[in-house]
Amino acid sequence: MSSAAPNAVPDGPARIDFAGSPRPTLGVEWEFALVDADTRDLSNEAAAVIAELGENPHIHKELLRNTVEIVTGVCDTTAEAMADLRATLRTVRDVVGARGMELFCAGTHPFAQWSTQKLTDAPRYAELIKRTQWWGRQMLIWGVHVHVGVSSAQKVMPIISSLLNQYPHLLALSASSPWWAGEDTGYASNRAMMFQQLPTAGLPFQFQTWSEFEGFVHDQKKTGIIDHINEVRWDIRPSPHLGTIEIRVFDGVSNLRELSALVALTHCLVVDLDHRLDAGETLPIMPPWHVQENKWRAARYGLDAVIILDADSNERLVTDDLDDLLTRLEPVARLLDCTDELAAVADIPRRGASYQRQRRVAEEHDGDLRAVVDALIDELDL
Repeated sequence: MSSAAPNAVPDGPARIDFAGSPRPTLGVEWEFALVDADTRDLSNEAAAVIAELGENPHIHKELLRNTVEIVTGVCDTTAEAMADLRATLRTVRDVVGARGMELFCAGTHPFAQWSTQKLTDAPRYAELIKRTQWWGRQMLIWGVHVHVGVSSAQKVMPIISSLLNQYPHLLALSASSPWWAGEDTGYASNRAMMFQQLPTAGLPFQFQTWSEFEGFVHDQKKTGIIDHINEVRWDIRPSPHLGTIEIRVFDGVSNLRELSALVALTHCLVVDLDHRLDAGETLPIMPPWHVQENKWRAARYGLDAVIILDADSNERLVTDDLDDLLTRLEPVARLLDCTDELAAVADIPRRGASYQRQRRVAEEHDGDLRAVVDALIDELDL
C-alpha cells in the first residue's frame, strides 16, 4: 500500500485477467487467535508457532503476532474442506498446546487490549499501519473467508452485487464479536464495524461488468490508494489469480459444525446465482443504501435484525427469511453434495449464535469474561 502520492500507471485501465474455474471449487481461510492457557489473554507467539511447524502452505501468518491462519487447498465439497481444515488444525493445536496456549476463534477477544499486541514483521503490514495509524492498530479482529470458483470474469460482478442481498443473513449467523476491550458493545458483530474503517475495506461497489472493476482498480492505483489488487479489502471481492469470489463477511467461527454449515450456505448461494446467470436471468440487486443499512442492522441486532429484502423496501425478520432461503437452496445443495451441512444452518438460531452464547456465559459467570474465552475454546472440538 502506498502513500497518497500518485503512482506511474498507464493512462487507461489495464486488463485484469481472471483465472476462471471450470467447476465451483471451494477454499476456506480460518483465522485463529492464540491465548495463554492460564490468563486467557492473547499471546503474541505466532511467529514461534509457525517456525516450529515449518513451511506449510496450509498455515499462514497474519497482521498481528497473536494470529495463525489455517487454509485449505482447492476442494470440491464442504466435507472435503472441513476434513482438510481438521487435519491441519490437529497439527497446529499440538504445537500450540505444548507451548502453553490454546486456539481461540471469535470475531473479537472479550477483554484483550489492542495496545499490547505486536505487529508481524513484514513490509506490507508495516506500510498498512504507517498509513492507517490508530485505526490500523485497532484491528484486533478475526474472521473466516470462503472462496468459490467461478468460470468467467463476466459473471463475477453480477454475482457479487446480487450476493449482497444475503449479506445480513451471513453476518447475523456468524456474529461473534459483542465484546471490545472488556465491554459489551451492544452489537452482535463489532468486528464488522471495526474492519470497515480501513481504506478500501467494507462493502463492495455494485459494478455490473468486469471492465468497471478494471477501471476502479486503475483509479485506485493511479491515485496511490493501492499498489496491488489484494489491497482491495471488500467484504466480498474478486480474487482474479484464483478464479474465485472471496466472501469475507463472516466473524470468526468457533467450531467446525457451524463453519461447515456457513461454508455450505455460501457455496450454494454463489452456485445458485451462477446457474441463474446461465439461464439468462438478470440477478436481483438492491440500492446501495439498503445494502448498507442491512449490514448495520445485522451487525447491531444479529439474528433479531429486521432486514430489507428488495428494491421495493419490503422488510422481514432475518430468521424468517432464512427459513425460506434454505428451502429454496435445497436442490443446489444436492448438486453440491452438502445437503446435511446446509440443513445445519437452521441449528444456529435454535441453539443461539455465538454472540448470544457468549453473553449467556458471561451472565452465568457474573460477568467473568475469562469464562467466555473458556467456552469458545471448548467449542473447538475436532
